[in-house]
Amino acid sequence: MSALAIAVFQVIGSFGAASNQPDRRAIDAVALVFVLLGPLALGVRDRWPLPALATTMVAADVYVARGYPYGPIFVSVIVALAYAIMRGLRRSTLMVTAAGFAGFVVASLVDPKREGVGLVHLSLVAGWLAVVLAVAELIRTRRAQFLDRQRAEREERQRHVSDERLRLAQELHDVLAHNISLINVQAGVALHLLDDQPEQARPALANIKAASRDALHELRGALDVLRRGDDAPLMPAPRLVDIDALVDGVRASGLDVCLERSGHEEPLPTGVELAAYRIVQEALTNVTRHAGATRATVSMLYADGITVEIVDNGINAVDVASMSSGRGLAGMRERANALGGTVECGPAAGGGFRVAAHLPGGTQ
Repeated sequence: MSALAIAVFQVIGSFGAASNQPDRRAIDAVALVFVLLGPLALGVRDRWPLPALATTMVAADVYVARGYPYGPIFVSVIVALAYAIMRGLRRSTLMVTAAGFAGFVVASLVDPKREGVGLVHLSLVAGWLAVVLAVAELIRTRRAQFLDRQRAEREERQRHVSDERLRLAQELHDVLAHNISLINVQAGVALHLLDDQPEQARPALANIKAASRDALHELRGALDVLRRGDDAPLMPAPRLVDIDALVDGVRASGLDVCLERSGHEEPLPTGVELAAYRIVQEALTNVTRHAGATRATVSMLYADGITVEIVDNGINAVDVASMSSGRGLAGMRERANALGGTVECGPAAGGGFRVAAHLPGGTQ
């Protein structure tokens, strides 16, 4: 309620109250000063809530002490009291209210128009103040809870967006790094053969076309998610049955890849299969980019989830410390840790490099 509206209401209401209380002192210019002092104080309640409350109470107490009719002058007190409580100034507000009530008791004693000071009358005023305090505190508490819920929901939405962006970034890194690495290798083969053996360059060019097509498909899907959010069509996530196609694509780049499976093959949660696929994909990408290897072995053991191991015979052993600073191995560890799994990376016993990851098969 605005201070101007309260001022108009109190002035009009005070004249109406005076007509029903002929035994009280008539409204005059001095009375109007006190009637308007409360709304004037409410005009600055945003900046000085406690001084505004004290001013409204002093105005009401002096008004009563001069014998003017009881009326809507107390509306300013109610508004100022409730506002101070909702600002969280409970202890200070209680102290000002107690002082204001004491002033009201004194005002009732010096009121020239009093007909005795009854305990019932004072008790009603004290009860009225207590009700206003209680209701204001209840509103403040409910409002604080509502704002806390809103803040928590906003933070949860922001966390969800951040997690989704990180997930997309990891997916794009894995997909694009793999396909671009294959394109780079195949382009080198095609350039080498193009002049002397142009017909043998054809398979390399075909593999470049297939790898670029896959990369563009994955890129369009990720950008669709960024643009349309939850409305974007869901793309099927790679699963362990797609490992064969992945290995065939790497073989086409000239790397001899052996795929071995052991244990009882059974369907695993989608998140586990996607993580295992991406770990194998990233490991093979690192082999083609960094290892200088001619052969790699991919082993898949189904037992208490799945364990994948990728070992190459690279003559340039990969520097684990330097690779760990990039997104490749860090992404592997993040995927495994999110599922309660582990990843081990380091030089293989017989030379080359080894990546081993175990992912439990619990329901996601």
